[in-house]
Amino acid sequence: MKKFIAALCLGATLIAAPMAQSADVALPPFYQKVSQMKASGPLGTVIAKEKIETKIPGAEAWRIAYVSSDLKNRPTISTGLVIAPKGKPPKGGRPIVAWAHGTTGTAQSCGPSQVLDPAQDLNEYFLIGGTSWTDFGVPAASDFIKLGYVLVATDYQGLGSGGSKHQYNIAATQARDHIDSVRAVGSMGLSGGNKKAILYGWSQGGGSVIAALGLPSYINQKKTAFDGIEIIGGVALAPQDLTDIIPQAVRNDDAAANKMLQELMAQFSDNVFNFMHMAMGFWAMPGTFPELKMTDLFTADGAKVIDEVLSKKCMHAAADTINFNLADTYKTLLNPQPSNARAWVNALVETSVSTEKPIAPVIIYYGSKDTTVPPMMGEVYRKNRCAIGGNVARVELPGQSHFTTPPTSKPLYTQWVKDRFDGKPAPDGCKS
Repeated sequence: MKKFIAALCLGATLIAAPMAQSADVALPPFYQKVSQMKASGPLGTVIAKEKIETKIPGAEAWRIAYVSSDLKNRPTISTGLVIAPKGKPPKGGRPIVAWAHGTTGTAQSCGPSQVLDPAQDLNEYFLIGGTSWTDFGVPAASDFIKLGYVLVATDYQGLGSGGSKHQYNIAATQARDHIDSVRAVGSMGLSGGNKKAILYGWSQGGGSVIAALGLPSYINQKKTAFDGIEIIGGVALAPQDLTDIIPQAVRNDDAAANKMLQELMAQFSDNVFNFMHMAMGFWAMPGTFPELKMTDLFTADGAKVIDEVLSKKCMHAAADTINFNLADTYKTLLNPQPSNARAWVNALVETSVSTEKPIAPVIIYYGSKDTTVPPMMGEVYRKNRCAIGGNVARVELPGQSHFTTPPTSKPLYTQWVKDRFDGKPAPDGCKS
């Protein structure tokens, strides 16, 4: 939730500072070509691909662009990464493991598949050993390749596809990108016809996992590029989810919605890093909901600055820009009194996780010291889905933060994934 709402507070100090001249971001040739293409064809259709190198033993990799859609059912293009064992698939094919990344930013240049040498294990910016200005790579990729699985990692629409604004933290859209990535890799023949898949993701991508498992009608659509996919499980690392923490009464009352929105904005403006996560979430919303305006929540100058920064810079660079220009005055970019609160609250719910029973077992891993996505979100999600017959487990990682959750949970979720593909039933997480 902090990630989703940290975006409302840029201050007048930044307005006085010099700003770079407006310009489109530069994209590598593959993505520049994709930006000129149209989203035509069935869901999951691969409209472009590029073979790339990988250092993962026994693997080969591609960048791809494929057809997807957003929560309003508008056709979109998503880019992504595919990593597969070399050689023809064995008899029975290869299971598919589909990764959804955490926050990287909102500009067209922020897709993880765009970095140099993207086909590797997860490489985190904040951790010792990180080698880039962003998080990239696919967690446990080397382990899954050894097990004979084929991997696909979506960038999500708007992070390299061109032409569409990234719908940051709109889980209902990211979920569709996630599902359609399974169709895309299946349509390439790399799974050998095997249609079993497991979704896994972290933070923004963790929200994608639990949102996707609540979209049975989308999963079961016909006339796609690869019909009949069977998603048999989901691994959600520190997932964000707003639906389950916003009471129905708040959605129907102007005063209650205004109070809750102000509380959320205050809570998640505690530092510039969380603030920028929040800002990205709000920045993404008006493109999907025309009744929303950034000036509902930001000053006029603040809205301009947010757009200038987020349309051109990725997460860490954006936070550094605001910190450099505003320091501890970034909250002055917020409206003292937000307007149109009930419309914003209802849009936040609509863009988040479906309240349907998940179609497959879910396991959530979270750090006890996570201050970026409150673990309470996963707790409420589990309670509500267990109440309607879902199978949702939660595993606490003592002493771990948001950013140490992926490496710490790796030996746990790799075994969980293997057990599901081996046909072992998932334990009842609701009784744990």
